[in-house]
Amino acid sequence: MELSYKARRRWSLVVLVIGLPLYIVAAVTLMNVLFPDPLNKPPVLVELLIYVALGVVWALPLRFVFKGVGQRDPDAGD
Repeated sequence: MELSYKARRRWSLVVLVIGLPLYIVAAVTLMNVLFPDPLNKPPVLVELLIYVALGVVWALPLRFVFKGVGQRDPDAGD
């Protein structure tokens, strides 16, 4: 199912305004569950790599929503 340009713009806004903050809370919660003891945290670089990986993973399944959103509306008659 191909989304129209306007539908992709709307869905990208929903994902960024609602979905992304929820995903951030879930990622931080996951890290707190995996490493509950603040004194026994992983090294900073490992923690950074985990957060970077989680930051990329959310966008992969949604890339079709964001594809071409910053471009002109291809359906607009100019």
